[in-house]
Amino acid sequence: MPTDRTTEVTRSTVARRIASRAVADREALYAAEVGRLIDAARELMASSGTTGKPRVADIVAAAGLSNEAFYRHFRSKDELVAAILEDGADRLCNYLAHQMAKKSTARDRIECWVEGVLAQADVDAARTTHAVLWNVGAVDAGIMTTPPSVGARLAELLHQPFAELGCTEPTLEAQLAAHATLGVLADHLWRQCQPTSDVVDRVIVGVLRIAGAASSMP
Repeated sequence: MPTDRTTEVTRSTVARRIASRAVADREALYAAEVGRLIDAARELMASSGTTGKPRVADIVAAAGLSNEAFYRHFRSKDELVAAILEDGADRLCNYLAHQMAKKSTARDRIECWVEGVLAQADVDAARTTHAVLWNVGAVDAGIMTTPPSVGARLAELLHQPFAELGCTEPTLEAQLAAHATLGVLADHLWRQCQPTSDVVDRVIVGVLRIAGAASSMP
């Protein structure tokens, strides 16, 4: 016969398992809601461009959710805009890491990184990025500095290839390279034009020079 203590332990185990399942289900539901809000806001911003900023009501309607769902995850539209930027950084960094992993040499990985970053000025990608950045204009600075910056995250992808090329300060030099490359990207985004192949090649040479490898280029 089970003792009271055994029954208590069994009940506690069952309760934790059921509670964990309920929490997991709710987490999945909430993650789906956040994803729908981010996607809806990004699409509305892309379609509006720099002629207007979508309201929370517009975003909620496009996502097929309620105001309650919106404010369950975000205290304001500013927080949603910050999340869109963070989500975009996630996508870009994951994509670049995947593409760089296919390359066999440090130099090839760096070239892949530069090409991938500057490809964000592609007409379709640029339209969305330009619109989101325009919406960022009024976002509270405290909110925008909470997650790691895009530049810092992109720079991390260069740490290893820079070190392989013999760079003595790969973390610092990678940051310099990321800021320089993002500066070129920003110029083209605001001018709404793509970098030419010559510009891309020059940026690659510049980044390799920062890494101390330009002198050994063929």
